[in-house]
Amino acid sequence: MQTIQQRTTNNLRRSETISRPVAILMLVLTSILWSTSGILIKLISWNPVAISGFRSGIAALLIFLVVRKPKFTWSFYQVGAAVAYVLTVVSFVLANKLTTSANAILLQYSAPIYVAIFGHIFLKERTKIIDWITIFFVVGGMVLFFIDELSVDNMVGNIVAVLSGVFFAALTLFMRMQKDGSPLESILIGNIATAIIGLPFMITSEKPDLTGWIMLILLGVFQLGLSYILYSYAIKYVTALEAIIITVIEPVLNPVWVYIFTGEVPGKWALVGGIIVLISITVRSVISEVTS
Repeated sequence: MQTIQQRTTNNLRRSETISRPVAILMLVLTSILWSTSGILIKLISWNPVAISGFRSGIAALLIFLVVRKPKFTWSFYQVGAAVAYVLTVVSFVLANKLTTSANAILLQYSAPIYVAIFGHIFLKERTKIIDWITIFFVVGGMVLFFIDELSVDNMVGNIVAVLSGVFFAALTLFMRMQKDGSPLESILIGNIATAIIGLPFMITSEKPDLTGWIMLILLGVFQLGLSYILYSYAIKYVTALEAIIITVIEPVLNPVWVYIFTGEVPGKWALVGGIIVLISITVRSVISEVTS
């Protein structure tokens, strides 16, 4: 007879397989959690690298508790995803320092273009016409969304932001390459590395107040830790392009939180652009589900 522990283990193994609609829902929840970063970070008076390091430390602890016995294979894909994660986080923080936030976000979310190209080459995941049409409307919607804040100045910052998009695409591709394994270990390694990078800034910078510490814990647990746990599971059941296109709703949701907590109303073009992005992603998801 099976012990209770054995039955529990077997049930967990059977529950590891999820349906594609559930995976898509997990990606939407990931985007919602990611989108809280802007409003939470604004409430923290601390060095941005220290914030990145501390929230990554909290996220690493949460992920370790979920994984319990991480499998560090140190394979090319596992290490590649971890390195891409660190580069994505660091380059995005740097881009925000060197150029406008609008430029940094828009150029980082050029990532679907790179995934569409390289996903076909390295993952043999064919990019359909509907995918290219969706990318066109998503990028167009994002341009409208940030049209009032975009700037052609700060070329170095813009280049770093483009690189951030490349690294984000690489992260998605490397995680998708581990679809038969556990890509969550890559995120664990990446968060540990980011925490180590941020440690000197945590020690030397003036510490935040009580509100800041609470926001940092929320960032680590929910905005980074839980979100990447969902993303790591979901990416095993969707294509790399789907994983990155669906999460483009993240920056569109940022003004929603700003409106809720500060009353700041988004501009006309931001609303138009946001609607285009949401409709494009929804229509593509429905068409893909019907035709799959």
